[in-house]
Amino acid sequence: MHSITARIRFLTGQLNEIDPELLALIHEHPAGPALLTETGVGPVVAAQLLISWSHPGRLRSEAAFASLAGVAPLEASSGQRSRHRLNRGGGRALNRALHSVAITRIRCHAETRVYEARRTLQGKTHRDIRRCLKRTLARHLYRVMEAAAASHSAPSAD
Repeated sequence: MHSITARIRFLTGQLNEIDPELLALIHEHPAGPALLTETGVGPVVAAQLLISWSHPGRLRSEAAFASLAGVAPLEASSGQRSRHRLNRGGGRALNRALHSVAITRIRCHAETRVYEARRTLQGKTHRDIRRCLKRTLARHLYRVMEAAAASHSAPSAD
């Protein structure tokens, strides 16, 4: 038991040292500060989003970003039931980052709670709602990164 406690203290100390450095690096990136203003996006999630997105023009569209994250819907219909399922492909680290944001927003974000309630009334399961939310988040965060990078690279009118 003592070794587990010592390991937790050691890792917590490392996190406390690394987090400020990570935050400084994120603030240096043109899209970093914009990402950090989003509900549920902290330094670790922002870093993962920026690593996966890389730079403007790497991905042709928000759909490509969603596919890279493994949150693009896949047809899973059979018989008379039309439905979609989660894509198990894509980058698992990026998928996990979007999952963290989705769970945080479901707990703490008023607009997301309203969205969840509306989708529940439409007959969606919690898993389907989370899938749709992750796809929506991928679309939104891709646009945030692209817009921030575009405004940073745009020539200023003097």
